[in-house]
Amino acid sequence: MKSKVNSIFALIAIVGLSAFTNGIKPVTYTVDAAKSTITWAAKKVTGSHNGTVALKSGTLSVDGKSVKGGSFVIDMTTIKDADGSAKLEGHLKADDFFGTEKFPTSTFVITKVAAVGSNLLVTGNLTLKGITKPLSFPATVTVNADGTVSALAGKIIVDRTKYDIKYGSKSFFDTIGDKAIDDNFEIGVKLVAAK
Repeated sequence: MKSKVNSIFALIAIVGLSAFTNGIKPVTYTVDAAKSTITWAAKKVTGSHNGTVALKSGTLSVDGKSVKGGSFVIDMTTIKDADGSAKLEGHLKADDFFGTEKFPTSTFVITKVAAVGSNLLVTGNLTLKGITKPLSFPATVTVNADGTVSALAGKIIVDRTKYDIKYGSKSFFDTIGDKAIDDNFEIGVKLVAAK
């Protein structure tokens, strides 16, 4: 009887081990920077601004139809204002904001992906101006019929003051009045990646 029980446990261990060794290994997909977009939007007391910034490079780790990880490099020197204001673009690149001369890129590294209903909750580390902080946001990921992967995150909220971007913040300058700029800005991401 004891040997029969031991045989059953051995069989269970072999089946369990084979499930791990024969499982699907994550595949690395390379993000197509030309087909991917990053948008930004920021508000102030007297209005708002929005624009784009280019993705420099990125990868997604895909296990079957699930995203398990990834990392991305954003080219901060490409930040554009939708209204084409060279003055605003210059200010956003200055040390008051993103300091692109010293910090030409920002990065986001995925540390966890969890299913929440039909969507995903993506958690990772965002590095801006050399400062790294955790960030979570909802996203959707689709494995397309042509084998590419599309990832969408329409509303990523970033508190700029956590990255030492304090210009125009009421949190630091309480007498700023109607020149105040919201601490939070919003990012929208659309990624297309292929094997």
